[in-house]
Amino acid sequence: MTQLNPRQRDAVRYVDGPLLVLAGAGSGKTSVITRKMAYLIEQVGIPGRHIAALTFTNKAAREMKERVTRLVDRKLTRGLTVSTFHNLGLNIIREEHAHLGYHPGFSIFDAEDAKALLQDLMMREGSVDAGDELADVQMTISSWKNAMRGSSEAFSKAADEREQRIALIYKRYSEYLKAYNAVDFDDLILLPVQLFQRQPEVLQKWRRKIRYLLVDEYQDTNLCQYELVKLLVAERAAFTVVGDDDQSIYAWRGARPENLAQLKDDFPSINIIKLEQNYRSTSRILRSANTVIANNPHVFDKALWSDHAIGEEIRVVRCRNEDTEAERVATEIIDRKLKKGLGFRDFAVLYRGNHQSRLLEVKLQAYQIPYRISGGQSFFARNEIKDAMAYLRLLVNPDDDAAFLRVVNVPRREIGPRTLEQLSHYARARNVSLFKSLGDLGAETHVTEKGLDRLRRFAHWVHHTCQRLQQENPIPVIKQLFTDIEYEEWLHQHAGSPRQAERRMENIWYLVDSIQRMLDDGKGTADEMGIEDAISRLILRDLMEQREEEDDSDKVQLLTLHASKGLEFPHVYIMGLEEEILPHRSSIEEGNIEEERRLMYVGITRARETLTLTFAAQRRQYGEKLETIPSRFLDELPEEDLKREGMGDLDAEANHEKGKATLSALLGDLGGR
Repeated sequence: MTQLNPRQRDAVRYVDGPLLVLAGAGSGKTSVITRKMAYLIEQVGIPGRHIAALTFTNKAAREMKERVTRLVDRKLTRGLTVSTFHNLGLNIIREEHAHLGYHPGFSIFDAEDAKALLQDLMMREGSVDAGDELADVQMTISSWKNAMRGSSEAFSKAADEREQRIALIYKRYSEYLKAYNAVDFDDLILLPVQLFQRQPEVLQKWRRKIRYLLVDEYQDTNLCQYELVKLLVAERAAFTVVGDDDQSIYAWRGARPENLAQLKDDFPSINIIKLEQNYRSTSRILRSANTVIANNPHVFDKALWSDHAIGEEIRVVRCRNEDTEAERVATEIIDRKLKKGLGFRDFAVLYRGNHQSRLLEVKLQAYQIPYRISGGQSFFARNEIKDAMAYLRLLVNPDDDAAFLRVVNVPRREIGPRTLEQLSHYARARNVSLFKSLGDLGAETHVTEKGLDRLRRFAHWVHHTCQRLQQENPIPVIKQLFTDIEYEEWLHQHAGSPRQAERRMENIWYLVDSIQRMLDDGKGTADEMGIEDAISRLILRDLMEQREEEDDSDKVQLLTLHASKGLEFPHVYIMGLEEEILPHRSSIEEGNIEEERRLMYVGITRARETLTLTFAAQRRQYGEKLETIPSRFLDELPEEDLKREGMGDLDAEANHEKGKATLSALLGDLGGR
C-alpha cells in the first residue's frame, strides 16, 4: 500500500459497511478499485468468484482486470467479475433465460436493429412521418425502460396523445422482440431487475454469488442500474461505489448524479471518503476547475488540490471568426511542437459538438498535421461486420428476423422484396418468425413457387450450418460459411478497389480471430463459454476500442468534451467558448446549465500542463455573419490565473499575417535541417 495516499488507503481498507468514495478528476480512483479487489481477496479472504466490479466501458473493465491480475496470483482471481453493467445483465439473462421466457441463443438487437423494427411497426400504422419522429420514439422508449416503466404504465401515465401513441408502439415492439427471441440493450439491465423483483429465490442465488460489489463512475448510473445495484447489495450492504457528481455529463441518456445522494437515504450507515488529491494537472488548472464548478449546487463539497507546480496561465484567446479560430489552433500546435520539441500526440483539441471539427480538419490537413478523431466509425458499424454478425446471430437464433432480413440477399440470391413481403405477411399472420414460417405447408399458398424455392434452399443451408456449428469445432465452420456464400467475391464486385475489398475481408477474419480468442480464453475455466455466448458477447464488445489502443502514432487528438472523459493530455485546447455552443443552446433553453458546467469542468481537468480556451467574435450561421456572446464560463474563471489575448482593438489581419510568417520561417527552418 506504499503507493497509495492516506485517503486512498482508507478507501481500500474500509470493509465494515457500505462505502461511497467521492473521487475527483485525476485522483487515482482506478487504483483504489483495483487495490481494493486485491485487498478483499488477499486480506479479507473473499474468493475472487464472489467479487464483482462494474463499470461503463469495456476498455475500463479490461484495464481494471489486467491491473488486478498483476497484483494478485492469477489462481486467486479465477471467476472474478470485472465487466460493464450490460455484460453482467447478459450473464444473468443467459443463466436465467427460462425464468424470463426466452430460449437459449437469444439475440441482442443493436440500435439499428431496434430502429428497423420500430420503423416497420410505425409504417404499418401509417404513423411514420420522418426520421425525426422515429428517433423520438426510439429515445422515448429507451428512457422509459431506463426508468423501469413498462408499456402499460407508460400508457396509463401518458401526458398527452403523443405519449399514448408511443406507449402502444412500445407494447407492440416488446411483443415482437419476444417473438424473435431477442432483447435490446436497455433490456440487458431491465430484465434482470424485473426478474429479481418478481422472483426472490433467483435474487438470493445471485446475492450468494456476488458477496462484494464495486461500482465505478456511479454518477453515470440511471434509475434501472441503481435498482440493479440496490437489489444485489441490499442484504449485506457489502459494497463500494466510486463517483464524482461534478463529472456527471450523461443526463441525456438517463444518468442521475442524484443517485450518489440517494445512497445516503437507502444506506444511512454509509461511510463517505473524499479523494481530492489530483495527480494530473498543475495547481492553476485545478484552481480554475474548482472555481467554475463551485457555481453548481452541491450535496457533497470537495476541492481538488495538487503537489504539482503552479503552472502556466490559462490562455483565453478571442479570434475574429471561426476560420481564424481554427487557423490559430492549427498554427499554434505546429509552432509549439517545433519550438519545444513536443509530439503531435501531446495535443488534444476538445469541442462541444462534432460539427466543430470540420473546419479544424481542413486547417490541419493544409499544414500536414496528422490527427485522429476519437469516436469515429465503430468496428461493428462497418457493413461487412454487420453482415457477418447477422449470419452468426442467425446461426445461434434462426428466429432473429432482423438478422434473417439483412443476409437473406447478401450476397444476392435473387430473392426480391415482393417475395420477402409475401413471406412477412404470412409469418405475421401465423405469429411466427420468418425462418419458422418457411417450414409450413401454408407458405406455398402465399409465396410464389420460384421465390419459396430460393428461400427454402437458403433455410436448408442455414439449418445444416447450425447443426455443424453444434457438432464440430465452430471456427472452421464459421470460416467455411464465408467460403460457401462466396462473400469475398461479392466484396470485390461491390468495392471501389481491390484493396478496399481485401481490407473488408481482413476485418471479417479479425472478427473470426476474436471469437477464437474468446473461446480460447475461457477454456478450462469455470465460466467456459460456448459459441452462442461468444457471439452474444461480441455484440456487447467494442472491438474498435482495442484497435484504437494499438494506434499510438504521433497524431493530434480531436474529440468532443463528452468523449474526452477519462482521458488526459499534456496540452489541451477547448474551442468555441461561446453562448449557445458551450453552454449549448438547448441546455440554455431547458435551463440545464449545471450539466454544461460539469462538461466544462471535465474539459478543464483533461489538461496536465497547459490549457487554451478559444472563441470567435463572429460566427457564420445560415449564411449570415452573427456577433457571438463569450461563454459565461469564461467569466467564472479566476481572473488572476488567466492570460487574455485578442481582446483589444488589435489589427487582426496584421496578427494573422504575422502568424503565417512565423510559421513559414519555422517550416523553412525545419526543411533546411
